[in-house]
Amino acid sequence: MNNFLLAIFAGIGAALAIGVLAYSDAEVSSVVLIMAPFGATTVLVFGVPDSPLAQPKNVIFGHLITAFIGVFFTQLVGVTPLTLAIATGLAVSAMLLTKTTHPPAGANPLLIMLTGQSWLFLLTPVLVGAVVIVLVGKMMKRLQGTLVSS
Repeated sequence: MNNFLLAIFAGIGAALAIGVLAYSDAEVSSVVLIMAPFGATTVLVFGVPDSPLAQPKNVIFGHLITAFIGVFFTQLVGVTPLTLAIATGLAVSAMLLTKTTHPPAGANPLLIMLTGQSWLFLLTPVLVGAVVIVLVGKMMKRLQGTLVSS
């Protein structure tokens, strides 16, 4: 597949993943399924799917680990300029130490702390959203493989 088609295919995959999350978010009023870092996640998952940073383990656990740190600070430590900095630094270190580095997830502590999220945020949107993006990514990769081989 040439670069133009790969770029179009990546854009379609990103649109599908975010579309599924945004539509579901709009239809289920009591559940949040989308957050800004997922936009950057789709760049990696659909644009450079073979990158180590775009692998399912990195996407899912990178988001979960950094979100946990953000919620922990929000709920138990407090939000100040200093704790925003410390939480972000801890999130980066935690992803590197666990080999789950996913750059978009680096925004999670800031997002979570600045909006005062609770523990439920780890389930939705973080876990559910990351899993949906990974599943749509796998589907698109399989479809791309089918198109290339035919």
